[in-house]
Amino acid sequence: MTKSISRTIGRALLGAFLVFAGLSHLFWARTAFAAQVPSWVPLSTDFVVLASGVVEIVLGSALLIWSARAPLVGWVVAAFFVAVFPGNISQFLTHTDAFGLDSDAARGIRLLFQPLLIMWALWCTGAWARYRASRRRRGGRQ
Repeated sequence: MTKSISRTIGRALLGAFLVFAGLSHLFWARTAFAAQVPSWVPLSTDFVVLASGVVEIVLGSALLIWSARAPLVGWVVAAFFVAVFPGNISQFLTHTDAFGLDSDAARGIRLLFQPLLIMWALWCTGAWARYRASRRRRGGRQ
């Protein structure tokens, strides 16, 4: 399988995953997502859950239909995964059960997956490859 085909499949899978996750924020898993909103966030927990769900649907849809701007979308998706990471850390630190993560070990393992999601977004959209190529063209280090 060529690199572009595997990236296209990876982008489609990530896009579908984000759309599904966003819909679950809005409909069937609002309580579980609410458990991840840190208490220090100065907004309504329900607003954060709903807004992040809408953002996930938009980002997932962009991955699915906006291939001409895939690298830009990849950077935005990666930034989104960075932005929601404090919620995962908070869930670990406060020992909050949600999504079947009912032990510190399970919540800790989940933390390891966030960097993988970031790398997936940058890889499948070609964002990282384009960044590296631009650095090479400018004579910068990789």
